[in-house]
Amino acid sequence: MLIELTIQDIVLIDRLTLPLGGGLSALTGETGAGKSILLDSLGLAVGGKAERGLVRQGAEQGSVQAVFEVADVHPVWALLEEEGLTPEDDLVILRRIQKADGKSRAFVGDRTVPVSMLRRIGQSLIEVHGQHESQGYLDQSVHRALLDDYAALERDREGVKAAFRELKAIRSEIAEREEQQDRAVREADYLRHVAGELEKLAPEPGEEAELAERRAVLQAAEKVSEDLSSAIAALGDDGLEAKLSSAAGRIERAASRLGEDAAAPLIEAATRLDAALSEFGEARSAVLDAAEAFTQDEDALGETEERLFALRAAGRKYGRAPDDLHAYREEVEQQLTLLDEGEASFEELRGREKLAAGAYAEKAAKLSAKRQKAAGRFAKEVMGELAPLKLDKAKFKVVVEQPDGLEGEAGIDRVAFEVSTNPGAPFGPLKQIASGGELSRFVLALKTVLTAKDGRSVIVFDEVDSGVGGAVADAIGERLARIADDAQTLVVTHSPQVAARARSHLKVEKAGKKTVRTDVRVLSEEERREEIARMLSGATVTEEARAAAKKLLEAA
Repeated sequence: MLIELTIQDIVLIDRLTLPLGGGLSALTGETGAGKSILLDSLGLAVGGKAERGLVRQGAEQGSVQAVFEVADVHPVWALLEEEGLTPEDDLVILRRIQKADGKSRAFVGDRTVPVSMLRRIGQSLIEVHGQHESQGYLDQSVHRALLDDYAALERDREGVKAAFRELKAIRSEIAEREEQQDRAVREADYLRHVAGELEKLAPEPGEEAELAERRAVLQAAEKVSEDLSSAIAALGDDGLEAKLSSAAGRIERAASRLGEDAAAPLIEAATRLDAALSEFGEARSAVLDAAEAFTQDEDALGETEERLFALRAAGRKYGRAPDDLHAYREEVEQQLTLLDEGEASFEELRGREKLAAGAYAEKAAKLSAKRQKAAGRFAKEVMGELAPLKLDKAKFKVVVEQPDGLEGEAGIDRVAFEVSTNPGAPFGPLKQIASGGELSRFVLALKTVLTAKDGRSVIVFDEVDSGVGGAVADAIGERLARIADDAQTLVVTHSPQVAARARSHLKVEKAGKKTVRTDVRVLSEEERREEIARMLSGATVTEEARAAAKKLLEAA
C-alpha cells in the first residue's frame, strides 16, 4: 500500500506531503487544477520517463518520494533481495530526483540504483490504467499467466514446469553425449594414436616430482663418488703405508740394540708409528666403505633422466602438465569407449527421454484442456461486466491456441485476449481495437474479474469514467470499490458517482494569487459533500445538488 507521497518542486507543486490510506481513494478537482501532476509525479517515483519540464520554474531540481507498506508475502521482497536491496523494515521507499538540465537520479531507500531497476521494483508495486496508458493487461505475453491465475492452475502449471525441466535435462545430456560421440568419431584416429602413446608411456600421478628428486640425488651421488675415488687414489699414492711400516721396523731394530733406558724414546716412536699405521688402515677402510656405498648403476641416472624428459615432452605435446597425463589418458580411453559403444550407449537415455516426453505431453495437454475450459468462463464473466460499463455492443473472447514449437515450462498454449467493439467487426488485440475511453473500461472489466490475482499493492485508474455518467458511472464506481477491497486503488475522476464510492477523497486545486501552485487536501465529510455537489451542479452549488450529494454518499 502507498502510505505517503512527497513531492517537491515539480511543475506547480512547491512542497506537498500526501498521506494515503487503503481502499478506494478519489482524486477530484476542476479541469486544469493539476490532477495529472500527481500522476506524473507518482510515475516519476516508480521509474517513469523523466523530463526537464517537470521541474518547477526557478528550481534547480525536483524530487518525488513514494513510501510503500508491503506485506511479507509480496513478490517485491524477492526482487529486492535479488538486487541486494532488502530494507530493514516492511517499508519500501522509492525516490527520484529530477534536475532542471534533464538528468535524474534514482534511489531505493538510501541506495542509488539505475532507473531501470527502480522501474522494475515500481512495476511490481503499482499499476496504472488510463485512456492512453495501461500496463500489463494489454501485453499478450501476460495473458496466459492471467488466465492461469483466474483458473487457479498454479499446481498444474508447476507440474508442467517440472516435467519440462526434467525432459530438458535429459535432452541436454543426450546432446552432450552426442557431441562427445561426434567429436570422438572425428578424432578417432588421433585418439587411438594418443591412447597408444600414453599406454606405452604409462604416466602416473606425482611421477614427475619423484623422478626429479631421484635425478637430483643421483647427480649428487655421482660427484661424491668421484671425490671418494680421488681420496682413495691419494691414500695409495707413493706407498705411504709401506714407508710407515718400514720406518717402524727400522726403529724397532734400532731399539733392540740399546738397553732399556736408552731405547725408551725409540720404543715410544715405534709405538706411535704402529698407532698411525692402524689409524691409517682404518681411515682407508672407512673411505673404501663410503666409496662402495655410493657406487651406483652407471645407467641409473641416464634412465631416470630419460623417463623424466619423456614425461615432460609428452606434457608439452598434449598441452598438459606431466601429472595430468594419467587423467588425460583415462579421458582419451573414455572417449574411445564411447566411440566403441556407439548407439548402444544412448538406449537408456533415449528410453528416459521418451518417458519424460510422454509425461510432459500428458501434463501439458491436461493444462491446455483446463485453460480452454477456463477461457470460456473467463470470457463470459468479462462479458457480464461490459454492458453496465456502456460496452454492451462489444464482445470479448479468450483465444487458446497450440502453435507448433511452443512447448516450454508454461505448456503448449498461446493465450490472447481479443475484442470486437461493434457488431460484425472482426476480433483483434485489445490495445489495437479499443479507443481510449473504451480501453480504460475494458481494463476495468478485466480487473474486476481478475481482482487480487496479480499481487500489485496499488492500482491507479486515470479518468476511467471519461465520457460516461449516470448508471454507467455508478457501475464503474461499484467495480472500483470492489477492486479496492483487495488492493489499494486510486482513481482520478470527474464523476460524482465514482467519488461517492471512495473511502477517502482528495481534492486537487490551484492556490495562490501572484504565484500559482497546486495543492491537494484530504477532505472532511462536510467538504466531501460540498465537492460532490460541485461535481453534480457545476460552478454554482445548489441546495438540490447538496441533497443529491448526500444521497450519493449514503447510497455508497
